[in-house]
Amino acid sequence: MQTKRKFLFFISNILYISWTLLLITILAIIIHRNYKYAKDIALHEAKTSVNKDLAYRSWVASHGGVYVPVTKRTPPNPYLAHIKNRDFSVNGRQYTLMNGAYTLSQMMKDYKKLYGVETHLTSKKLLNPKNQPDEWETQALDNIEHSRKQFYELQKIDNKEYFRLMNPLVTKKSCLKCHAFQGYQVGDIRGGVSVAIPMESLYSDAFKNSLLVSVFFFIIWVLGILGIRLFKKKISDYIDEKELLYEQYIYGLINVVEKRDTYTAGHSQRVANYAQRIAEEMGFGEQERHIVHRAGMLHDIGKIAIPDSVFLKPTKLTKEEYALIQEHVVISYEMLKDISIFDEIKEIVRDHHEHYDGSGYPRGLLGDETPILAQILMLADSFDAMTTDRIYKGRKSVAEALEEISLLSGKQFNPTVVKAALKALRDVEIDDAHHQNPQTLLEKERFSYFYKDALTNLYSEYYLRSEIYNIKDFKYAIWISLHNFHQYNKNHGWHKGDELLRKIAALLQACYKEDAKLYRFYGDNFFVTYNRGCDQEELTQSLKKILADTQVDFQLKAVVLERVDIDSKERFEDVLKKLF
Repeated sequence: MQTKRKFLFFISNILYISWTLLLITILAIIIHRNYKYAKDIALHEAKTSVNKDLAYRSWVASHGGVYVPVTKRTPPNPYLAHIKNRDFSVNGRQYTLMNGAYTLSQMMKDYKKLYGVETHLTSKKLLNPKNQPDEWETQALDNIEHSRKQFYELQKIDNKEYFRLMNPLVTKKSCLKCHAFQGYQVGDIRGGVSVAIPMESLYSDAFKNSLLVSVFFFIIWVLGILGIRLFKKKISDYIDEKELLYEQYIYGLINVVEKRDTYTAGHSQRVANYAQRIAEEMGFGEQERHIVHRAGMLHDIGKIAIPDSVFLKPTKLTKEEYALIQEHVVISYEMLKDISIFDEIKEIVRDHHEHYDGSGYPRGLLGDETPILAQILMLADSFDAMTTDRIYKGRKSVAEALEEISLLSGKQFNPTVVKAALKALRDVEIDDAHHQNPQTLLEKERFSYFYKDALTNLYSEYYLRSEIYNIKDFKYAIWISLHNFHQYNKNHGWHKGDELLRKIAALLQACYKEDAKLYRFYGDNFFVTYNRGCDQEELTQSLKKILADTQVDFQLKAVVLERVDIDSKERFEDVLKKLF
């Protein structure tokens, strides 16, 4: 499932980046077009201005010039002094001839004052020295002289950006009136009309438009990010829900496994916690600690497939039984391998019984061939086994368990893991409830599966051995021992002897219906621990009736258990000797 989360994280990041880059790209294109549009407007204005100027000049030139009143703004043009009839008077008012270039120049000055547009009439062969070209105009004149086309580009004037355009002036027949003496012929490029459109206001409009578009795109970007987050959350919630359902299902199976055996109950949780402690001591991050904890919770899931006759057996296993129970790690792996949320733990679960020296199972891995988290889980599992009571051996203290683990360093356990475990587990407090003894009635009945006497349906002597731990839960005990029973069997046959034993068992079951434990052992002996039951004299009389005319006698001994000092670690025979 972590793989899916990483993939979701990767995909969501790709979506975030892609969405952002997409909008940035579109926004950049729009902004670029806004500024390009500003240049297009400038070009259009420049061409329009030039065309108007040229149209006006063409009109003036086609009429041989324009006579205007002589004023301060329009004094006689000294550069037209060679023309006859340049000046004349009418009704006392003096008029002077103005050619197209001169009137156009005057109009350009007014246009600049009104609109800020720089317009200039210039040439390499100047009729009027005041029309001297600047550096850019000189370059433009060279260009149009060869191309005979308009030349334009952005250029700075006094640190302000302008769109500059020069339109070629082609010599026409009407132009020769003023310019023939300069050597021009019809069709020659004799100069150009230069116009400079200030870009500041156009750029300002482009900036305002771009700013509005940027705000709009930012809103769209935020909505898109929220949409992606919502998508990510829904997918994440789906993964969480799927993971929860799977884990509830698996943990439900674990609960079934642990309810089968008192020893197993709580074992998975303890192992998971111990493994997490060790991993933290070794410096693993939160993710690895989470993985090893989940693996600890599921490491024995395969035991659900192990037969009760092996799984619930409270005594040491035979070689064949041990080989069978070893299969639980492979079964666990098979149960988890096809469920994607367990991809990160399935191999840890399979390999948690591999030993550092290669003596483990199922694959006999050596050293670091076993995943490090599986090695941590193996030590945690062993530690819990050492510190939990079993029927056939008592539990070790934390210090004793860690001492044994230290001795097995480099053999069963990875030395690095051992070093960390000695620190991580030294302060563990073991609950006294960590033992294999059944607690509930259901557990006790399942447990006694191995110790039921098939003839009488009472518990056997072997079960009494396990109950030494709990014998002090009762106040009283009686021991009934039959005499001459062997001879009775010999005289009347085994089936008669079995019938007699069943009668005695039925009597005891009737006398001690609840709050008691009834055992048959050594063939012809009965043992009862109880808190409430028949009166001892009443029981004696009932036994005598059953045994009448059988020549079988009995001995009944009773004891108050509270008065007996019982060490639960003593052997069964020693306890009986103390009691009777």
